[in-house]
Amino acid sequence: MKDMAKFEIWFLILMVCGLWMVEAKYMVYNTSQGIVAGKLNVHLVPHTHDDVGWLKTVDQYYVGSNNSIQGACVENVLDSLIPALLADKNRKFIYVEQAFFQRWWRNQSPRMQNTVRQLVNSGQLEFINGGWCMHDEAATHYIDMIDQTTLGHNYIKQQFNVTPRIGWQIDPFGHSAVQAYLLGAEVGFDSLFFGRIDYQDREKRKAEKSLEVIWQGSKSLSSSTQIFAGAFPKNYEPPSGFYFEVNDNSAIPVQDDVNLFDYNVQERVNDFVAAALSQANITRSNHIMWTMGTDFKYQYAESWFKNMDKLIHYVNQDGRVNALYSSPSIYTDAKHALDESWPLKTDDYFPYADRINAYWTGYFTSRPALKLYVRMMSGYYLAARQLEFFKGRSDTGTTTELLADALAIAQHHDAVSGTSKQHVADDYSKRLFIGYKQAEDLVSNSLACMVESASASGCKNPQINFKQCPLLNISYCPPTEADLAPGKKLVVVVYNALGWKRTDVVRIPVVNKNVIVQDSNGKEIESQLLPIVKASIAIRNYYATAYVGESPTSSPKYWLAFTVTVPALGFSSYVITSGKQAVSASIPQTFYKTDGSQSDAVEVGPGNLKLSYSANGGKFTQYFNKRNQVRSSLEQSFSYYSADDGSKDDWKDLQASGAYVFRPNGSFPIHPEGKVPVTIIRGSLLDEVHQNINSWIYQITRVYKEKEHIEVEFTVGPIPIDNGIGKELVTQIQTDIKSNKTFYTDSNGRDFIKRIRDYRADWNLQVNQPAAGNYYPINLGLFLKDNNNEFSVLVDRSVGGSSLVDGQLELMLHRRLLHDDGRGVGEALNETVCALGKCMGLTVQGKYYMRIDSLGEGAKWRRSFGQEIYSPLLLAFTEQDGDKFTKFQVPTFTGIDPSYSLPDNVAIITLQVDEDKDLSTTASVELKRLFPKRKINKIKEMSLTANQERAEMEKKRIKWKAETPSDLRDVPRGGPVDPKKLVVELAPMEIRTFVIDLSQSLPAAESWKSHMSL
Repeated sequence: MKDMAKFEIWFLILMVCGLWMVEAKYMVYNTSQGIVAGKLNVHLVPHTHDDVGWLKTVDQYYVGSNNSIQGACVENVLDSLIPALLADKNRKFIYVEQAFFQRWWRNQSPRMQNTVRQLVNSGQLEFINGGWCMHDEAATHYIDMIDQTTLGHNYIKQQFNVTPRIGWQIDPFGHSAVQAYLLGAEVGFDSLFFGRIDYQDREKRKAEKSLEVIWQGSKSLSSSTQIFAGAFPKNYEPPSGFYFEVNDNSAIPVQDDVNLFDYNVQERVNDFVAAALSQANITRSNHIMWTMGTDFKYQYAESWFKNMDKLIHYVNQDGRVNALYSSPSIYTDAKHALDESWPLKTDDYFPYADRINAYWTGYFTSRPALKLYVRMMSGYYLAARQLEFFKGRSDTGTTTELLADALAIAQHHDAVSGTSKQHVADDYSKRLFIGYKQAEDLVSNSLACMVESASASGCKNPQINFKQCPLLNISYCPPTEADLAPGKKLVVVVYNALGWKRTDVVRIPVVNKNVIVQDSNGKEIESQLLPIVKASIAIRNYYATAYVGESPTSSPKYWLAFTVTVPALGFSSYVITSGKQAVSASIPQTFYKTDGSQSDAVEVGPGNLKLSYSANGGKFTQYFNKRNQVRSSLEQSFSYYSADDGSKDDWKDLQASGAYVFRPNGSFPIHPEGKVPVTIIRGSLLDEVHQNINSWIYQITRVYKEKEHIEVEFTVGPIPIDNGIGKELVTQIQTDIKSNKTFYTDSNGRDFIKRIRDYRADWNLQVNQPAAGNYYPINLGLFLKDNNNEFSVLVDRSVGGSSLVDGQLELMLHRRLLHDDGRGVGEALNETVCALGKCMGLTVQGKYYMRIDSLGEGAKWRRSFGQEIYSPLLLAFTEQDGDKFTKFQVPTFTGIDPSYSLPDNVAIITLQVDEDKDLSTTASVELKRLFPKRKINKIKEMSLTANQERAEMEKKRIKWKAETPSDLRDVPRGGPVDPKKLVVELAPMEIRTFVIDLSQSLPAAESWKSHMSL
């Protein structure tokens, strides 16, 4: 028996040894499978989502530094991707963010660049979306969306001669109609895919198999802008269990080596098939997409591809479903080949909530100072490019390129959205400042060349030194604060970036009240002095020190306001000198103060528009326009939402108000601290009403003689948090308009979309957050109307807004919060500014504008004045001496034919048309008069981002079928441009892009190209 036992032991040992001694063989996986008819096709789409800043800065993400915050290195992703693709010709990958790719590309050898070009040409590597970043869709202006996408598309075209054909907005927090039709169909995309839609909407669409739709985002352009759009079943990650990042704890690799333990091929195949069938149950047709990747993945790309190779090989051997390497382009073509009809989607996907009590509507206002800075730089960039064009671009001088890069990065969905960490937000601002300083030099140099000579081309070293004032909004402007000695004069050049003549009132801070303003002909200009209040001086000194690093050396006492008239795409010059008599003496002015105890009403407004104030309540009560006899009650108030900290929630549903999420825990009116004193300053140009609401809210209301709208300037902050509760400040404006729950908000500054309180057109809304769930992003404005009147409010930056009460519009102006909302940023939104030896909560200054019109009359003002808000007059200053009035050879200038002006409904976007009954018509632009001093040699109409000819784009564009009848009327579009007449036609809400080959009218002049969008 002992011998028998001994034999059995040796037998076991031999068997075990036999297992380990099986000869290993190199395994070749069959990854060549394409689409198989009649089977469920699982399209594996390898991708990485690389935020252009979020928890780390864009450069930290690229090089992989600061990994204590997040282990992420985009350089590693791209470095490891190329050899992984070369290992198997069937492997595919898509890449989006060109801000990262160009960082990597410029450091590659010519040999590597050729290799990558081959991968692009073969379709293994495909650029999707193709912008500099994946821009936000709530807090972005459509011009910025176009610019950043154009920057990326042109880069791809230059380096690879390809045009992206798929939109890929997988991470923005809600999706806009403008994204669908303008940054989708109009750039030539055949489809658009995204990850985030409301949780209630998603569940209904999953049940109805309507996650994929035909999205018609434009009411004006109708079915011509339809695009195939797909929302993912959950997010942009792989199904659970199919996550293969190297060293990740959740990874379950496909273990197919029989010599090793934990062999799991059949188990993994079964998991794959189960997940595929589950997704097929909520998706139409036999094609589903798996997004194989997520944030900053493929640090070691082979770990993903090796496992996908195995899955494709073994799943296809199993035969129940078909797996293949794919891309959104292949998937789109497969869906189109089915020749089926799809559900029709109109309007947009706002607001977005990912679960109960979690509406991502707070970020519409988060970081309001950054939002204003982005908007200011955007308007400045537009003007700077125009001046760069008029002067002529230099190969050696300053350009607008750094500002273009900074602005493009700032459109990222964690940048202008206000949802990054504080140090990253600081980095965005720093990049904008560096870009601005370079563009500022270009603007100053261009203006100097243009005023010194009628032919600015070739000018290199102008003698005039112009200075500008980026902090003019807080009354800090050193060039205007000098006390002008006799014989000295301050010359102000005012540039207008719009295509029509503008008359406006500008304000600059001055130290002396004895000043006179004259135009370039020596004619004295009507002006008015306004006192700078003590509260403004304190903010000025603190924030100017924080911004420039040193305390101001002077303190201006007055705002000097005067009227300017500036030609289209041109400038005018004004001269300010010291005079014997003060402006305030030559132009009568009245100060009226109340202590809040009077019972009478006070009327303000030197022109047609009159506002009535209650001296007792310190609020305006009545709006009346003498010209059109429009009259309405009007009352404004402030309140704050107490930010919920989530402490009463179950741990699994914990939800605080934070950078992304707006979750209020009650609304509290702000009652003035005692009687509100009202100071009224009357003048010939404008009236001002000053109100110190409390210790942290100051408001100035302006009514101009020649304008028929109200301008409200607010200064808010620091928001007090002494009681340990975060606050979200709002202002409400109440009218007597019977709006019946209905109001209208803009989409990225373009179309206005109808909203109904507590209602969604696509599903039966379960209301759990009556305030947050009715907030929408505002970039241009919002309005409400009844059968008689309409009430409009326009804004100077992206904010959140709503109408929570009939007849009332509400804007959120500022947020200061003490808790993180659990969406990844890991910080409370508690912005502070440090200067003069102390740190304080952020103070925000801004403006909004109000107007009441007869029904149907408000659209013209919203469009035209909205353009003026986006493109404010640019001011440049220089001090001169001598007897000569100015040393300018060219004191006024227009870049177009002086007798020509663009139609009121047309704007030049780079160098729109609308629902007003007069403006909603086809408009014509005469190019010969737009470029009077240049010869147009050739003109080509391009796609929106100018990376392909329009005709070619239209020819390639896929046409889709919608289930429900859409508006199939023949929407007129602008026709082809006659090469002799050179007249461009624009249909309502149409944007057309042209590349124009120009030369000077002189025969021997140099020729160059201009890219222009109308």
